[in-house]
Amino acid sequence: MAISSRFSVAVHILSLLDLEKEGRITSEFIAGSVNTNPVVIRRIMSMLSRAGLVMTSAGVAGARLARPLADITLLDVYRAVQVDISDELFSIHSNPNPECAVGRNIQSTLESSFTRAQNAMEQELSSITMEQVVSDLVQRESAK
Repeated sequence: MAISSRFSVAVHILSLLDLEKEGRITSEFIAGSVNTNPVVIRRIMSMLSRAGLVMTSAGVAGARLARPLADITLLDVYRAVQVDISDELFSIHSNPNPECAVGRNIQSTLESSFTRAQNAMEQELSSITMEQVVSDLVQRESAK
């Protein structure tokens, strides 16, 4: 499965929660910023909550960050919103024709390259904190 937009929306949500930390912002407010339906926001917020990145309270509108942004990496966010943790960035088609020279060998040929690419992406995401993301957002906004 390719990376879905859930990842960027989750980063958007965490950024807003930090920048609007004076109060508990609602899924409707976040949905307005993301330009999507509040139901989508609540689903992703639930994933972030299960991953320990945000705190929500039953019957209370809004959410808060569960830990400082400096302690949350993009890899944490990426893993939080994957539907199936076993999903990888690249998948190899199944059941190629074993009677064909390419079909017989394509899976083993691609497997190590795809694994290295996945590891490189995860290494890069683990080196970037949400604090860095929000700092960049603030800097870009101030430059306008």
